Amino acid sequence: QVPLVESGGGLVQAGDSLRLSCAASGRIFRDYSVAWFRQAPGKEREFVAAMSWSDSRTAYADSMKGRFTISRDNAKNTVYLQMNSLKPEDTAVYYCAARGFGGISVAPNLYAHWGQGTQVTVSS
Repeated sequence: QVPLVESGGGLVQAGDSLRLSCAASGRIFRDYSVAWFRQAPGKEREFVAAMSWSDSRTAYADSMKGRFTISRDNAKNTVYLQMNSLKPEDTAVYYCAARGFGGISVAPNLYAHWGQGTQVTVSS
């Protein structure tokens, strides 16, 4: 198991920014692809962004391109999600996930390791 701990969520206004963090506790992210997903009440879990740890390739959901940026800090063994120009429809619980093999995927069922989630609420 790769324990993942998210932080950085909160209540913001439309147009504001937030940076979420995902720290791997006790393990390193080497050779893992890491992704962010989100889930709003009554909706399915949705892919947000992903990064391959080995070559730093990234992928984004179309609705997040240009607003969200996934990045990493090797020294801190942490992956970030910078979210700008937030909208009320971005309100959801955001989850960090990691998979050890197969590279980036947008399918949540292919990720074996998950954090507990952090709530992001954007008011209009």
